[in-house]
Amino acid sequence: MIKIENLYRSFDGNEVFRGISLEVMKGEVLALIGRSGCGKSVLLKHVAGLMKPEKGRVVVDGREMDVARGRSLTALRDRLGFLFQGGALFDSMNVFENVAFPLKEKTKLSDKRIQTKVLEELDNVGLSGSEYKYPSQISGGMVKRAALARALVGDPEIMLFDEPTTGLDPVTGHDIIKLIDACHRRLHFTGIVVTHEISTVFTIVDRVAMLNEGVVWADGTPSELFSSKDPIVRAFVGDSDGRGKREGGMHEKV
Repeated sequence: MIKIENLYRSFDGNEVFRGISLEVMKGEVLALIGRSGCGKSVLLKHVAGLMKPEKGRVVVDGREMDVARGRSLTALRDRLGFLFQGGALFDSMNVFENVAFPLKEKTKLSDKRIQTKVLEELDNVGLSGSEYKYPSQISGGMVKRAALARALVGDPEIMLFDEPTTGLDPVTGHDIIKLIDACHRRLHFTGIVVTHEISTVFTIVDRVAMLNEGVVWADGTPSELFSSKDPIVRAFVGDSDGRGKREGGMHEKV
């Protein structure tokens, strides 16, 4: 579903990507990990078509994001949902209006159908009864839930999660990760989760890709990363007992 080939990108002469190549299969959820500043969020923006590579390409379901224009690019983006770090809710809109916004902007659904879909999605993320509250009136965890509902209300085929637990306490962060897993089981989207929450996220993903020195340094199942002998992987992942959902092959740069 997502194919990144030999991607290069730099900022002010600083190389962030030096030939990143990565694939995410349809229906798979991939955790994207690495040290702060290694380009994890930047990679998500390339997948979403918000940034263009200097070299290489990003292919979504067989179509190149970096060459798509106009209606073609809009059609590709409409298949993606993006959960931003801070939620990115509109302060002047209540929860209902925030979640309804993409449906009103991008679809021709009737007001009644929009209301039904929004209320259903709010119920799915545990926010029934909070639809008329404003972002300033709800907790950080509720903001993330509302933002997740907004990202999912259009039934995206691909979901991109940028540090979904940032700013949350451990218990609330754990709840958000479990909610993402429940949404994936319900909707079967293809997902990429940028995270530092290793022990929690590794329990819900199929594969993990670790960025280091501008490349994909390691790629495999959570179990394989935990058992890796590579000192850089070991230093980042540590000795946690977390285990992932599935097994598969890992490839490390030595």
